[in-house]
Amino acid sequence: MQLTQLNEILHAMRRASLTIRNIPAPVLARLRSRAAANRRSMQGEVLAILEGAAAEGPVLSARGALERIRSLKLSTPSESVAMLRADRDGR
Repeated sequence: MQLTQLNEILHAMRRASLTIRNIPAPVLARLRSRAAANRRSMQGEVLAILEGAAAEGPVLSARGALERIRSLKLSTPSESVAMLRADRDGR
């Protein structure tokens, strides 16, 4: 691949666009406020939101969270209920 072709491909990638239709008025108003507060255009604000969302790690499902907690092998002492009741009743 020639350098010119590579540059053309990279340029085309930078020109990618996204169209969002039927944005609810309250969402649009919040987006405008957020853009103004951050001193960005609407496009700049949406791009910043997308970049932040894309940079985050994968979202853990409920099952995944449960498996992660179980893998930590954490346990609570069975006497904790008695301790809480004793503390509560002592007030």
